[in-house]
Amino acid sequence: MTAMEQIIKDLEADLSVVVAKLKTDIGGIRGNRPSADAIQNITLSLYDRTLSIRELGSISILPPRSIQITVWDKDAVNPIMKAIEAAHMGLTASNDGTTIRATVSALGDERRDELTKLVKRTAETARIQLRARRDDIMKRVKDGEAAKELTKDDVFKGKEKIQKVMDRVNAEIEKMVDEKLNELGE
Repeated sequence: MTAMEQIIKDLEADLSVVVAKLKTDIGGIRGNRPSADAIQNITLSLYDRTLSIRELGSISILPPRSIQITVWDKDAVNPIMKAIEAAHMGLTASNDGTTIRATVSALGDERRDELTKLVKRTAETARIQLRARRDDIMKRVKDGEAAKELTKDDVFKGKEKIQKVMDRVNAEIEKMVDEKLNELGE
């Protein structure tokens, strides 16, 4: 593997970490339809341990606006319901035995605007991280050229490849943002 191929491989690895974090962050923002991603990471204290909801039961979606949590331990039902209410995500929890139904209330215009701004702000933070990673890689390319590890031809072709990777990742981010904004607008 050439030095330039290694640089591009490192860039792709760095960018995939940023995209994965953005996907997690955007997935956790409540939309207008139910999403298991929105509640699965809510944590609660049970049996002197901090556990997430996904560790205590199975989560499924009941269209049009409900999330069903089938709890494996009956003692966890009330703590899960309290954790859902405490998360202030606009969910109303009810239970019948070991099954909890969290119903998503419709978003008001003001709340929708707040969440839209949050999605855009989160995406911009990710873009800033991408640009910082790109700048670091470009510095490595310049340093490699100065140290005669990379030829001018390698640098030229490498910059084109770096730009293609950046364009692809930016398009992926735009797609994620557009999907979330469409979900908020429903």
